[in-house]
Amino acid sequence: MPEQPPYLRVADVLRQRIAEHVWTVGDRLPSRAQLAEECGVGENVVRRAQELLISQGVLEGRAGSGTYVAEPRRRVRVVRSSAREQPGGSPFRADMHALGKQGDWESRTEAKVPAPAEIAARLGIAEGDLCVRTVYEFLADGRPVQLSTSWEPYELTAGTLVVLPEGGPHAGVGVVNRMAAIGITVSHAVEQPEPRQASAEEASLLGIQKAALVTHIRRTYYSDQGRPVETADIVIPAALCEIVYEIPVGR
Repeated sequence: MPEQPPYLRVADVLRQRIAEHVWTVGDRLPSRAQLAEECGVGENVVRRAQELLISQGVLEGRAGSGTYVAEPRRRVRVVRSSAREQPGGSPFRADMHALGKQGDWESRTEAKVPAPAEIAARLGIAEGDLCVRTVYEFLADGRPVQLSTSWEPYELTAGTLVVLPEGGPHAGVGVVNRMAAIGITVSHAVEQPEPRQASAEEASLLGIQKAALVTHIRRTYYSDQGRPVETADIVIPAALCEIVYEIPVGR
């Protein structure tokens, strides 16, 4: 088994001290130089460990003051489930309402965007075929909690009232409901989640530190004929949200 990177070892030490109440909420941590000497590492290693714990909400950095033990924060629960698709409504808004939060989003749509190779493969179309691309920023009580970039084959919805996901009479009701409006039944979705570090742009949009941990979900909706009708890259910050999968049984 490969040896644990030094910064992860230091992060475990700091986390353990907090768990044992050596430091409590609001306490200022010793200087990086002091921690580096205690742990037998360089100050850059301590910095990386602290940045990791800040991204996870364990610590907080205060400009010009130091690093402190953060107040535990309740993460927003994001439920992934087909049962969340409600006629005429938004699954995200329903989830946020259940948590007592106001769910909303901002979006930007571009029509006739050539599909990159990976997106084309996920949609079962040729690279360069035209798509409708919509970039979303989802908000809970005005705070960004999720990013998504959605792709739909342009030829599937061209000339219909649902060609623009956030425009027309079916705006904002979700993929399943929009497709149903043009006679396409969405039977299921496939999601592939994986952890990674946030890019600089993602970190800026989500208000988290660069390289903070996020969950990247590749989701694709399929019709009852087995055709992919939409695919999306969803980015959810680990420090702000917990992801729960709800699996229907007994059907």
